Amino acid sequence: MPADQRQPERRTDCAGARQSTTVIVTTGGPTAAFAAKAATTTIPIVFLVGEDPTRLGLVTSLARPSGNLTGINMLANELEAKRLQLLHQLVPQAQRIAVLVNPGSVAAETTLRDVEAAAPTLGLQLQVLKAKTAREIEEAFAWNDGQRPDALFVGGTAFLNIRRVQLVQLAAFHRLPATYSQREAAEAGGLMSYGPSVLEGYRQWGIYAGRILKGAKPGDLPVLQSTKFELLINNTTARMFGLTVPPGLLAIADEVIE
Repeated sequence: MPADQRQPERRTDCAGARQSTTVIVTTGGPTAAFAAKAATTTIPIVFLVGEDPTRLGLVTSLARPSGNLTGINMLANELEAKRLQLLHQLVPQAQRIAVLVNPGSVAAETTLRDVEAAAPTLGLQLQVLKAKTAREIEEAFAWNDGQRPDALFVGGTAFLNIRRVQLVQLAAFHRLPATYSQREAAEAGGLMSYGPSVLEGYRQWGIYAGRILKGAKPGDLPVLQSTKFELLINNTTARMFGLTVPPGLLAIADEVIE
């Protein structure tokens, strides 16, 4: 069973002895973390989420989370304004930006709040699209006359990250420049991605789980925040769309895919 779905349990080792779960780790964002929190108040939980866990209500303090939870804030949903700005730099002629979010995710509210606040300063108009199934993603791209956006901003939620290949293919079919929150989308052919390093987040997450296994208490371990962020630009896709990547963006990109 995936770690983000693991429930507190008792297991039997090869000698038949009964053993208690020592630590629960969650990787499915806030939904998985809240499920684990609801299941136990005693077993240590190490979460991996994309936004401030105090605002979500997972912990009361970043410095001393108390209780049985601690973890990593990837800051993925707190970089949305910056990601919109980078898209604007890459596709300055785009004025109407479609923002695709999963309405079933608690991160959708943060994404919309941040991009809606940033859009006027960039002179952009937003068109909100919502999808929580693969079919709804297809339907979201079925625009009526006069509603076609100039570019696409894909919200950084687990479901949309999983559907990155479908989204990249739809964006290519509709010749729609798009930005994503995880590097895997750019590697799959998406125009650009900007977000925290997932590998670094998992490394921090594993270190915390290890410290708890050695006796540390979650409430004494401050919630860590990502410090490593990656900008990927797929130059092959840019050329397919007839775009020239500005030298300033190329200079700050962590990786340019040719």
